[in-house]
Amino acid sequence: MSVIVTDNGFAPDGWNEAFTPLEEASNETDVLDVPADADLDAVVGKIPSLRMVRVDFPNSADGRGFTIARQLRLHGYTGRLRARGHVIADQYAMARRSGFDEVEIDTSLAARQPEEQWLFRANWQANDYQARVRG
Repeated sequence: MSVIVTDNGFAPDGWNEAFTPLEEASNETDVLDVPADADLDAVVGKIPSLRMVRVDFPNSADGRGFTIARQLRLHGYTGRLRARGHVIADQYAMARRSGFDEVEIDTSLAARQPEEQWLFRANWQANDYQARVRG
């Protein structure tokens, strides 16, 4: 079971469509699952048809998903972008800054890092390095 984390806290996963693995995707695919080691060119070519992209984080020390999210946004992707896997509460602000709309975590991680820890980082726009330097 999964929990979705947004700036408003925890929510159940309301997405009911199946994700297509990148290696099985065609140019008509609109819901895509992207592994952390994906070739970005393979994903960028599918941007026009995509409504939802879910990027895998195999562990909290693997930051390749942040790069994928940022590059997708720089290439014009405006659809829903979800981080999935082992993203911890301390990384939530980075996930949002890199372009993710939400984070999907399993219920065991949600139990270890309760909603309050995620909400503490939900004001990610006000607490970045540049905001601190300016203020």
